[in-house]
Amino acid sequence: MSAASRPRIVIAGDAEQALRRIGNWQAIDALADVSVHHQPLRGQQLVEALQDADALVLVRDRTPIDAALLAQLPKLKYLVFTGTRNTTLDLAALAARSIPVSHTEWGPSKDSTCEMTWSLILGAMRQLEQQTALLRSGQWRSANAVPLAGVLKGQTLGLIGLGEIGGRVAKVGQALGMKVITWSPRMTTERAAEHGATAVSLDELLSSSRVVSLHLVPTPASQHLLNAEKLALMQPGSLLVNTSRSALIDGAALITALQAGRPGFAALDVFDVEPLPATDGLRTLSNVLLTPHLGFVTEPVYERFAQGVTECLHAWLTGQPLVRPLN
Repeated sequence: MSAASRPRIVIAGDAEQALRRIGNWQAIDALADVSVHHQPLRGQQLVEALQDADALVLVRDRTPIDAALLAQLPKLKYLVFTGTRNTTLDLAALAARSIPVSHTEWGPSKDSTCEMTWSLILGAMRQLEQQTALLRSGQWRSANAVPLAGVLKGQTLGLIGLGEIGGRVAKVGQALGMKVITWSPRMTTERAAEHGATAVSLDELLSSSRVVSLHLVPTPASQHLLNAEKLALMQPGSLLVNTSRSALIDGAALITALQAGRPGFAALDVFDVEPLPATDGLRTLSNVLLTPHLGFVTEPVYERFAQGVTECLHAWLTGQPLVRPLN
């Protein structure tokens, strides 16, 4: 096969530089030319990076593909994304072009996100970032009289959503001696009880929980579920945690609420714009713990991603039945 006729595969959004490092690409490299983009691409830069691609690999939902962009990718014949859900793809436009879509498996991402949630909760409650900063600056204790860390045992954990991840988070909370309450649009008393939790209204959950953690799949109905009115219900000493999706919280209202001290603290792993802009107001607040969307970012999850991507590409390149086609 001549260089001119070799298929071109473009990988977009691999900020961790993990897919090529982890996966076995020998068979793919023998059949196609592969290029990888680690930094976020937007606008014309994105078009130029993708326009010659015969196949496109997307890491999660970091690179939205809509009809307008697709119209500028005349050579595209196949698309693969990591994980099992991507809400930023125009599937109708892809189908109209007869471009098949495959995906990988998830791996232990739900366990990983549960662990990330508790890393944020414990890190925020025990003031780990602030205490480490003291040591790095040569101090031992704060020079001022400031509130000390809290204890979770006996406190109320409010879970907005009690699915695969929320259920895992609930078990850990119970193991720490916390009372677990929950709300979601379709929550029932019986379903909550199956997880050892109590179903309550959203307002009651917000007003009575020391820790509130979000675990909902975003929908149009849940857009900005936590707006200024809802955030104002939270206790001054409460902690709001989000490892789900930023769309569930009104970002501007959250900054205002944190400045007012209700909630008292937020620990966030997801943001409206990622990477988080250097000028974002969240970066200026002292009562936040921020991490760069690490919930699913673990070696075991990316091992599954890399294996799944290469499986999908090899089947497509060799004319075999597609692996895990979306439709």
